[in-house]
Amino acid sequence: MSPFEHGEVFVLDDGGEVDLDLGNYERFLDIKLTRDNNITTGKIYQSVIDKERRGDYLGKTVQVVPHITDAIQEWIERVAKIPVDGQEGPADVCVIELGGTIGDIESMPFIEALGQFSYRVGSGNFCLIHVSLVPVLNVVGEQKTKPTQHSVRGLRGLGLTPNILACRSTKALDENVKRKLAQFCHIPEENIVTLYDVPNIWHVPLLLKDQKAHEAILKGLNLLGVARKPELKEWTARTKIFDTLHDPVRIAMVGKYTGLSDSYLSVLKALLHASVACHRKLIVEWIAASDLEDSTAKEAPDVYKAAWDLLKGVDGVLVPGGFGDRGVQGKILAAKYAREKKVPFLGICLGMQIAVIEFARSVLGLHDANSTEFDPETTNPCVIFMPEGSKTHMGGTMRLGSRRTYFNVTDCISAKLYGNVSFVDERHRHRYEVNPNMISKLENVGLSFVGRDETGQRMEIVELPSHPYFVGVQFHPEFKSRPGKPSALFLGLIAAACGRLETVLHDNGHVRKPLTSAMSNGHSMMEIHQNGGAIKSSNGSVNGVYSNDMHSILPQFKTWSTTRASCIANARAHFVCKMGRFPSIIWKHSQYIVPCFLF
Repeated sequence: MSPFEHGEVFVLDDGGEVDLDLGNYERFLDIKLTRDNNITTGKIYQSVIDKERRGDYLGKTVQVVPHITDAIQEWIERVAKIPVDGQEGPADVCVIELGGTIGDIESMPFIEALGQFSYRVGSGNFCLIHVSLVPVLNVVGEQKTKPTQHSVRGLRGLGLTPNILACRSTKALDENVKRKLAQFCHIPEENIVTLYDVPNIWHVPLLLKDQKAHEAILKGLNLLGVARKPELKEWTARTKIFDTLHDPVRIAMVGKYTGLSDSYLSVLKALLHASVACHRKLIVEWIAASDLEDSTAKEAPDVYKAAWDLLKGVDGVLVPGGFGDRGVQGKILAAKYAREKKVPFLGICLGMQIAVIEFARSVLGLHDANSTEFDPETTNPCVIFMPEGSKTHMGGTMRLGSRRTYFNVTDCISAKLYGNVSFVDERHRHRYEVNPNMISKLENVGLSFVGRDETGQRMEIVELPSHPYFVGVQFHPEFKSRPGKPSALFLGLIAAACGRLETVLHDNGHVRKPLTSAMSNGHSMMEIHQNGGAIKSSNGSVNGVYSNDMHSILPQFKTWSTTRASCIANARAHFVCKMGRFPSIIWKHSQYIVPCFLF
């Protein structure tokens, strides 16, 4: 999946390569999803074709209705039973996010399937929230309701009637606009929620609570009698913390896909989690790796100078993963600068491989050292293609998912940041690895490979002991970073960048003094929830401006108490939605919230 088209490719524990939305759900709910939580048209059609080939349909004509629509419903019900929070038993609530736009031909089978599903489970067991844009004409400031009216009409024409209308706009809906929408969309006025721009994403749950959105949902699901009052004291405290951060920490993101920040969404979130834990305001300086190269100095000297000026003004450098040779030389130069100038450095996946190549060139004197990905004929291959990989089939053939890394050097920065454990489980996505035949040469001149796989032949973590913080990892620690539980290595980068690394290391990867303003009932309120869609302001800072999604509202629904359903027949509809143009449907099934995604 191209980062420019899809944004970040999120990797799950089981190796599933999925849409970045699943990353938002994992972060906000602190759960572990599976590849089956991501439903695609291809998966559904493939499953139906496989059934037909096995003879399950006994030679009948296979059609979209009922065979495709039945397969969609069966998939949802099957996945809803899979525990995702580490506890036994199926979930009470299944969240179904249906992406796209009303009228998309790709979504028609899913709409029909959900229409059938809602009819089958009955009223009160199925809640649909339609999210629609209410644009504001800048010239006169008028809020236009026609797009929402037409989208609701189109949705009803397809057999789905929304219970709640969530209106996305730049400002709060005027009362007369709400009345107009209620009249033309046949939705009670109290069930029309306005979702307007706020200073940071963490204000959104408070915004929804103030409008009693949770009560509208509970009422539609006949759950008012069993639900507790939302407990948002901690959430409110977190929101205030973010609003008061002012001491900056500047991190250079040296990558290939800097034109689309969603390409590095989980990296941004992990940086934010760590920055908040260190009580620093995150400022990300985006640097296109190719802008640091000598060729740019000749072709666009102003761009070259601006890129280097940014790099020289940061507190830390991060080189994320990527594929292909474009910008590789620029990443090598960034790693060299960080190593020589003692600037905190974190290399992820390709970033680790880049650090090894740069060290081999600069310290070992192997000027043609390279990866066989970029130069198959190099005489000093520091990075090689993994033996078990496939060079003919690209899809799903990488080393994917959660793998175990063992610390063979216990007195190292990484082990201390992880709490002095003997191993860690992190998620991977790569085809190339550091050449094990080069390890002894590299370690003899100062590089230390402190983490390896179970065989001891695959390098997972590299450090430079003579450097304040120079760490490279083959895995992707950003995928498991959570609000309030920042990734250990990102915490190390931020702590080193703001001069607090020794304190964090002394406390085994924890920030010693939590903010007093972040305390409630004696517990640290550092669990800051940040959503996707962070945008970069003119000064390079990452702002939590509310974007086109609603993952941030999830935490308040986690506090609801629901009765346990004994079987699918007793399933009740529940909720959570995606900010965009399509409905979100909630189906209450068992005990915990389980997202199922339709694309």
